[in-house]
Parts: sequence; structure tokens; C-alpha cells
Amino acid sequence: MPQGGSSGRGGPADLPPAHSTIICVALPGLAISTAQGQLTGQGLEGFYRAGRRVLSRCQVRVAGREPLPVQARATAADRARFVAVVRVSPGPSPDPDVVVERSRHADGTERITLRSAAPRPLRLPVEVALGSDLADLGAIASGRAGPELSASVHDSGLRWSGASGGASVTADPPPSDALASAGLLRWEFELPPGGTAGLELRVRLDGAAPVRAAGRASTSPLASARATGDHPALQPLLHTSIDDLRSLLLRDPAHPTDTHLAAGVPWRCGLAPADALAAARMALPLGTGLAAGTLRTLARTQRRGKTGTLEALSGMIPGPRRDAGAHLPPGCTGTEATLLFPVLLAEAFRWGLSRQETEDLLPTAERCLGWMRATVGEGTYLHDPQPGGPARCETQAHAHRAAVLGADLLDAFDRPGATALRQWARDLRTAFRREFWIEDRGGGRPAAARAPDGRLLPYLGATAVHLLDTGLLGGGELAPGLLDSVHTEQLARLLGGPAMDSGWGLRGLGAREAGYNPFGHRTGAVRVHETAVAVAGLAAAGYEKEAGSLLRGLLAASETFGHRLPEMFAGEQRSEGSAPLPHPAACRPAATAAAAGVLLLSALAGVRPDAPAGTVTLRPMRSVPLGEIGLTGLRIAGAPFSVRVSRLGLAMVEEAAEGLQLGS
Repeated sequence: MPQGGSSGRGGPADLPPAHSTIICVALPGLAISTAQGQLTGQGLEGFYRAGRRVLSRCQVRVAGREPLPVQARATAADRARFVAVVRVSPGPSPDPDVVVERSRHADGTERITLRSAAPRPLRLPVEVALGSDLADLGAIASGRAGPELSASVHDSGLRWSGASGGASVTADPPPSDALASAGLLRWEFELPPGGTAGLELRVRLDGAAPVRAAGRASTSPLASARATGDHPALQPLLHTSIDDLRSLLLRDPAHPTDTHLAAGVPWRCGLAPADALAAARMALPLGTGLAAGTLRTLARTQRRGKTGTLEALSGMIPGPRRDAGAHLPPGCTGTEATLLFPVLLAEAFRWGLSRQETEDLLPTAERCLGWMRATVGEGTYLHDPQPGGPARCETQAHAHRAAVLGADLLDAFDRPGATALRQWARDLRTAFRREFWIEDRGGGRPAAARAPDGRLLPYLGATAVHLLDTGLLGGGELAPGLLDSVHTEQLARLLGGPAMDSGWGLRGLGAREAGYNPFGHRTGAVRVHETAVAVAGLAAAGYEKEAGSLLRGLLAASETFGHRLPEMFAGEQRSEGSAPLPHPAACRPAATAAAAGVLLLSALAGVRPDAPAGTVTLRPMRSVPLGEIGLTGLRIAGAPFSVRVSRLGLAMVEEAAEGLQLGS
């Protein structure tokens, strides 16, 4: 699927709504359901494997009746529980006497349990109607799924075959009757008073091994960190964030020890380089394993060579275009990924990636930096997607951070090129402060972009938060930024104002800007990733009031979403008794939104490691916007790390690697 959630056949409006579904994820497996529990084949409902709908319909009838749904909820990232009731006993009482519980798992299994509350023994006929269209997700998204396929009786269930392969459902215990023409399996259970009976269905795609989710293996690269504290959302937010990140992990088929994150479910179940790098960077407090796997996977995609049409692209990590809203042409996520690669490598080294692993990846980072300098050429700004396009504000922030952190990394390994990178970064800072700031009576603002003719685009959007994300250097120091202190203060004021802070998080575009749309992907919706970056950047710059407001708003939003934050939601203003409005095309879970939960909590504690130097510096938010907080089971230098911040804003290390010293 294209970036941004579009089906490619008429835009996001054509997509079946995902906001009202319950999505179980253990990639490459998915199970998508409505709160009704029955899979009817409508919309996105069904079991999926590697982007193909293996089973589209699974409808249960008990004693000839469809059970009445009473509860549906996700119990983990990869499973959900549906409870329904049915009344089978004669008499005038309205009370149901049979409970039907369905436990649905993303690995393709469903357990159906019947519990009797009747005062007498029951003989319960049970029917399960099954269907499959073997449609791929892209066809479903664009309304081209096609009809159900004809079934045949197979083993202890049914089987379907199509041009793209086949699928089957097997049942345990085997049904007493199977009708292929109706796609129907039948059982008859004897239940004593208070008794239970059950059956299990197993959905399989031909030729596919059982789902073994990378995030559930003992080798998962993400630590099982925990949060405690005064605010009730701390623990469930971190738990759900880690659970969702694990559910989105994928292995590189050619290098199964390397894992990376899929961008999000249901629309972006594959590798999106910029999202994978950004999420791995935010998840560094959970260990460097994900960063290493992501970097190695993307290093293998880097473009090489200096001949033909690839000359200008050599060293780039490719990525698709992404919608940038009404004011700018689509941006190149390959540019963002190429600039993020050396940043993630440099910061992973600070968090504890081994010297050997870092050195192995350093040539790829050097080629990324070489591409950046070659693309800039004799100019100052990095234009995106190619020369002749605009110089975007956030692209300059990404490029400046890559240059400064890249130079730091090159020096650490005695590699040449650091001096030239730092000089260009200084030149960029000087030019940006002079040429990218728009003065006005309100104190001014950074331009969203600079056109090739020098004209500035004056609107204020959430992409400006990347100016605050300068990156981590050695000794717990943050890299210099493109803004000076006066302009940083003004940007903090703007981000904390009502035009940008919706009360639930940061709008993608200011509410008073032309083209504002609270549901717009880049023109007003709250994007969780950028809100988290804003919180971390504002806190690091000392603007804790603005950071705390955004943080509390996003945590309040997370509670209404069951602590599973979507990639975005509507930027409507928060009011008394209101709740954030879901975006019907948003991925949930999404890699950057799940990793944002990790960034938010680590920003509260202000953890800044320098594993090569054997130190960790703590810069907690002194205003303690959520009260006391404790984080246990983080990873620094490959060992568990735990920290507690008191209600007075004082941080104390409770567990750390042997020899790790507290920096000043």
C-alpha cells in the first residue's frame, strides 16, 4: 500500500474504515473483526496471512440462533476475546442461559467455548459457516475482493482453491457433518448444568508454515520494560507500546536474525524505511537489537554505483513518496531514511551497540552522508525530493542532525570527513537562521519550506518540531540545533498555543492556517509521532510547560484508545466531556505511534547514555507533569537499567550495568 494510507485507486476515502475494527497482529498474521465477533466477509473482516485474506467468513449459530454479542475487547496485541449469549431454554424468562466465548488469535486460530447456565442438561447443535475469497489486502481496500470461492471437504474441515493458491480450515474435534456447498461445519454437544464444551478452528494458507511471530520469540530484540508511578496511564501505555512493537516485528527473509518493524496495520504491513528507522530510534531505551537489525536490513537496500541514471542516487536508501498536504508536493521518504540512518547508528552506539557492529555499519552511514553532501553540492540547503524542488524545513533539520551526529561518529572511529561535515553544519545554521525565519508582529515563525527562487512558505505545521530534535552526542550532551535560543523560545510558544495544541496532542497544521482540516493526514490531524518528538524536544530545551501540556493531552487520548495509540487522529479541540475522534484510515497499531510511548516516558526521565564512555546522564522534567515515575527493565550497554524520578523532580538510578557511572 502507498504511504499515507491511500489505496492508490481514488484515495483514502475508498478505504474500508479501520477505526471501528479490532485488529489482532502477529505479523505476518492478522485477524480483523468488528465488535460483533462474527466474521461476515464485509469490509476488512477476516484472517490474513502475508497480506492475503485466508478466511473471510466465520459465523457461529447455536441451537439455530445467532448469539447476541455483549463484549468485545483485545486482550493482547495478537488476540481478542468476544463474548455473546443465547437463550435456548423454553419459558418466559428473558435471561440467557448459554455463554459463547470466542478467543481469536492473529496466528490463525480461534477457540469457541460454550458455557451452560441452564438448570437442566442441554443438547446444543452448533453450526459454523465459513467462507474464503483469498483476496489480497489491496484488492479489498479498493473494493475488488471478488466473490467467495467454492469449498470442498478436506480432512476435518473445509478447503478453498483459487488462482493464487489455496487455504483450509481444520477443526478439533472434527465436525459431525461438513457441507461443502454451504460452507458449513456442524457439531452437537451435550452440556450438563454448569458444563462447558468447545472447539478450535485452525486457519492455514497453503504452503505457509505456522505463524511464528518474531516479537514473541525468546530472541525478541525488545526488552520487557515496565513503568510505575502516580499517573494511571503510565504502566498500560508502556506495556501496550511494547506489545504492539513486538506484534509489528518482521524478519528479513534472507537474514532471519535481522528484524525490523512494519509501518502499521492494516494498510502498511511491510517495510517503510523512514518509519522503521524513526521507530527503532525511539525504541532505543528497550535495547539496540532492533536498531541493529533495522540498520542491517536497510543497508542491503542502499543504492550503489556512479553510472547512468543512478549517479545522483548512489548512497541513498530508497523509499516511496509521501503526501505533504496541500501546500507542498509529496516528499521523498527515501531522503528522510537516508538522513536517519547515520543518526540511528550514532545514537545506538551511545545506547550500547557494540563497537564491532557499529563499525560494520559505518560504511553504509558514510555513503548516506556522502549522498547528502553530493546532493547539496555547492549550495547550502538540501532540496527534497530532488534539486529544483523546495527545501523543506524538516529536511534541513534532519540533514543538520545527520551531519553533526555523523561527524561525531566518524571521529569515534578515526574516519575522515568529520571536519567538512561540521563546517557545512555551521554554514547551514548560519543560513537557516538568516533565511528560514519569517518575522511578524507575533514574534515570527520558521518557514515550512523555501522555494528554489527564495520565496518562503509561511504556514506553521507540526513538521517544525524536528527543529527541536537535535540528537544525542557523547557525555549526555545534545547536538546544537538550527534555531538560536530566541527562535527556539518563540517556536515553543507557538507549539504550546491553542492553534497547534489541540488538548489531545499536536495538530499537523495550525488551526488558523489556510487549508486546515482536522482529519487531514498532514493538514490538521494529530500525528502521535510528531507530538512525542515535540514533547521530548521541548523538555530538552527547557520548555516544560508546553511539553507537559502536550504530554498530558496525548496520555488522555491514549486512555480513550485503550492505550493503543493510532498513527493519527482528528485534531478537533478538546472540550469538557469530549473524546478524540478516530481517523478512519489510520493504522493502529503503527510502529511510530507505539514507539512514541517509549519516547514519551524516557523523555520524562531524561535518560541520556554514553555507553562507550561508561556514563549515563539524567535530565528529568523538573516539573514532574505526571508525578512520580519509575522505569524498570530499560537497556543501556546491553544490561538492565532502572530509574526513578521523585515528585520533587529528582532522578535516582536503581539498576545499571556494572561500571556505568552517573554523569554530571
